[in-house]
Amino acid sequence: MDNITPNRIAIALDCPDAVDLAEFYGALLEWEVVLPGPDEPDALHPEWVSVRPPKVAEAGFSRGFQRVDNYRAPAWPDGPVPQQEHLDFWVESIPDAEKVAVALGAVRAGYQRGEAGGEGFVVFLDPVGHPFCLCRS
Repeated sequence: MDNITPNRIAIALDCPDAVDLAEFYGALLEWEVVLPGPDEPDALHPEWVSVRPPKVAEAGFSRGFQRVDNYRAPAWPDGPVPQQEHLDFWVESIPDAEKVAVALGAVRAGYQRGEAGGEGFVVFLDPVGHPFCLCRS
């Protein structure tokens, strides 16, 4: 099989509003939010929005956000709707990154493994409930 290597990778999260969650992660990561074009059928209420690193747009990696009707947030660490995935972000200062994440709408998860930050990471929930970790570089 020739030429089966992907030239673009997008990893998507389900959410109730694709624009809102893309704007959260775009601001958190300082990545570019990529909205559908104005002539696309769902331009006003898109089903799919993505974010990508601004300096490597041609690299082919993006994070997608897909609008899902009747979205149910995952329950961390376990519950009726388990997490399907989580994101880890390595940062120089967890306290500094936490201030940014919380200002954007994230909350520190009620459950932490061991003492919060004691294992080198702290678990947060994004504005629609997906867990993510800020990890010490």
